[in-house]
Amino acid sequence: MAELLVNEERLPAQVGVIEQVADLWIQYALLGAAFAEDTTFSDIEFEPLVRQQLDQFMIFQLRDSVVQIDTLILDDELQDIYATDDIPLEIRSRHILLQYPPNASAAERGGVRAQLQAIRDRIVAGETFESLAAQFSHDRGSAAAGGDLGFFGRGDMLAPFEQAVLALEPGEMSDLVETSAGLHLIRLEEKRIQGFDEIAEGLRQNVLNERYALAESTYIAGVETRANATPTESASEVVRELARNPGVRLSGRARNRAVFEYGGGEITVREVQFVLQSQPAEFRDRVIEGDEEEIDRFLRQLVQRELLAGEAVAMGFETPVERVDSAIAAARAQLSGAAELLGLASIDRAPGEDLEPAVARAVLEAVGKVLTGATEMVQLGGIQYQLQEGSPSAVYDRGVGEAILRIGQLRANRSASILEEASGTADPAGDTISDGR
Repeated sequence: MAELLVNEERLPAQVGVIEQVADLWIQYALLGAAFAEDTTFSDIEFEPLVRQQLDQFMIFQLRDSVVQIDTLILDDELQDIYATDDIPLEIRSRHILLQYPPNASAAERGGVRAQLQAIRDRIVAGETFESLAAQFSHDRGSAAAGGDLGFFGRGDMLAPFEQAVLALEPGEMSDLVETSAGLHLIRLEEKRIQGFDEIAEGLRQNVLNERYALAESTYIAGVETRANATPTESASEVVRELARNPGVRLSGRARNRAVFEYGGGEITVREVQFVLQSQPAEFRDRVIEGDEEEIDRFLRQLVQRELLAGEAVAMGFETPVERVDSAIAAARAQLSGAAELLGLASIDRAPGEDLEPAVARAVLEAVGKVLTGATEMVQLGGIQYQLQEGSPSAVYDRGVGEAILRIGQLRANRSASILEEASGTADPAGDTISDGR
């Protein structure tokens, strides 16, 4: 893995980056081996993976049947809303976005801030915002248009971004603005008040949405109250542990342990594990770091889904077997398509060669193409953990540390290319991560 990253100097030799690449390697190795052994993936339990989607379809049918609202909204009511709400604005701005590296240290964050401040200074000195946005912005969609974000309204942008842009006058540029997306430099282009006639239909739809949301939440609260749903002892600790290690192998007794009980049913450890496995790492991190109230909210959402699915079945909205089979077939085809895309569907083996080295060679090529952008990155999500059953694959701290040191050593010893020598940019020592010797 270290050798793979040596020439990808856009990727820093950091723990977070190494872990992400190693996890990708594991996913593709599992997929390649599984496809080579069985192209139909018959050992994978697809139904739990598609159940959430199928349950949601039933719940939508239930909602349309039981949630009824008054859809008559008079213009006088809309006029009152228009007069009392914040002044409706249409805003157009440009921005330059610089993102922080994954798991960035304080020094790295400071470096990004210094880079964006230098860009701001260049604009103040006379360079155009548009040209520097095209050159430096990490938001490639708007960068191609000189950072132009088009028109948007209140609530469409992240709060710190909106606060900053509302404080500007047309033509003014902000100081550095930090959001969850990264660090922004913003210039306001236009800001105009929208008349009532322009937004009346939008206001009408907002009122309808609010009425639907209130009626729906009232119905759900009634269902949950009747079920008397309560967490079991130590439920939050169990959920946090599953979030830390979503692929942990569980005994039959542990899998069936209840973490939330309600009239007529329960949420088991295995059900929570399936949900966490299907979520991105960022979601699991929020679960790990969340307080008791946040974990309780997460579990209650699972309970609500089960209760509503049960209500839907009771009212005759149960998903037909044909629809379940179709969803499973689609998931299986999607997995086969991923193997095809990554070049893992037809692994070349030398005469007498074992499967393992052939898979490793194909995985090396697949990960390399992803890192260089030649192939789209494919994340396996919850399927990874089913493929992992019976496999010891894991990312170990010691291995990550050794990879970081190895990358630093290889980059330090790498010969400069002809282009680097000609431009005078080769500086192996500047990119070395020393092992302290």
